[in-house]
Amino acid sequence: MYYTLPDKEEKTTMKLVVDEKTNKILGAHMVGEHAAEIIQGVAIALKMGATKADFDATVGIHPTSAEEFVTMR
Repeated sequence: MYYTLPDKEEKTTMKLVVDEKTNKILGAHMVGEHAAEIIQGVAIALKMGATKADFDATVGIHPTSAEEFVTMR
């Protein structure tokens, strides 16, 4: 949403790796602007054993590209 609504030229790529059986987040990838700051927050969640359901239940900071991690389907 951060890039789409204002029609920005920059793009960001993000991916969550989720264990299909346990729903636990196994990893995350991000390439793009502010990736270093954003991925740090995701790393904390992973270290704590977060699941996809935990991410889904989190309110994203809007409008930022970071919110995409909690709105992915």
